[in-house]
Amino acid sequence: MGTTKSSASPELFPGGVRTEPRKTGILPSQEIHELIRNRKIISPAPIDDSQVQPASIDLRLGTVAYRVQASFLPSRTAPVKTKIEDLKLAEVDLTRPALLERGAVFVIPVVESLALPYDIGGAANPKSTTGRLDIFTRLVTEGGMEFEQHDYQFEQVPKGYKGGLYVEVVSRTFPILLSAGAKLTQLRFVRGNPPAATDNALERFEQQEGLVYFENGDAPAKAVLSGGLRMSIDLQGNSGSSAVAYKAKRHCPAVDLSKAGAHDAALFWDAITSTKRLVLDPGDFYILASRERISVPSNWAAEMTQFDPSIGEFSVHYAGFFDPGFGYGTAGEIKGTKAVLEVRAHEVPILLEDAQVVGRLLYHKMAAIPEKLYGQAIGSSYQQQGLALSKQFRVTSASR
Repeated sequence: MGTTKSSASPELFPGGVRTEPRKTGILPSQEIHELIRNRKIISPAPIDDSQVQPASIDLRLGTVAYRVQASFLPSRTAPVKTKIEDLKLAEVDLTRPALLERGAVFVIPVVESLALPYDIGGAANPKSTTGRLDIFTRLVTEGGMEFEQHDYQFEQVPKGYKGGLYVEVVSRTFPILLSAGAKLTQLRFVRGNPPAATDNALERFEQQEGLVYFENGDAPAKAVLSGGLRMSIDLQGNSGSSAVAYKAKRHCPAVDLSKAGAHDAALFWDAITSTKRLVLDPGDFYILASRERISVPSNWAAEMTQFDPSIGEFSVHYAGFFDPGFGYGTAGEIKGTKAVLEVRAHEVPILLEDAQVVGRLLYHKMAAIPEKLYGQAIGSSYQQQGLALSKQFRVTSASR
């Protein structure tokens, strides 16, 4: 990394010095800290170490939310602030907990801003808790009409971007209580244009270490590879849990995002027990789990994408980013962890059957192994999870 001494001949490298190119890939935690130190990630308030995850940084919401008439795309001629002023319905003070109504569109400036190097861009997605609450978020940049095309599926920050960041927020199922400093979105940084791992590369890794594990996590299972690792749904469950899915209720009190375990899940969710098939009602939101217990090794990160986009009126797992170390035990042993799937049918009912393939897991190369990995040691909420609601809910016998 950086400028290093070389043992090569001075004819090839005059003065005996050469600049080693940094590796392409998703930047690990230590390089994100370096971006902070070098003021490539800028903040008027100190960035807490807990914001930096193994392969991303959690972005904090600012002190005001702008309710706008509709979602919008920024343009090269109109700054985001101008768009907000044109569409603004109200300003909401976030210095104290504020209610954001279900279905309303808000645009919120982010505390952090960027001054990225020319070869580094970004990709953003909702945090796991955000997705499990059915809160749609979209990162907005200045002049962000055209983005580079590559394998990442989420909203992009162009290479070398310099400017502020905004988050569009729409809570689609629950009214929510939100305040400044809340972290709904995570941003990962990518150097270069590394492609997703090929099926051949994943097959080689599976032979060496394993990607998918049985329910008890004791031994590897056979991974099904086709443009990534195929993921299927579990509607049968096991003897340890009676709920195989949760369906959000239509009329609920507000969810306070700042309080873990504060809400009885039975007031917000209907539990669905073991079944061979499930019909998704249009407009309703469901939480399901994968049959597979997956692992993400320390030199990779992964993202979930829909298996067959031609299905159309159906979306699955829109908070689908998996950090390096996902699915490993507290001591680093491989156990495998279920992926939780956020699922919604839009215009027509959709039939899902047990073991049906609904998504693909794409693996992306890290630029280096992170100094800290996903797990309990860094406060990760969902390591070794089964079917799990967001951390704001407590599951009682009435909601199982």
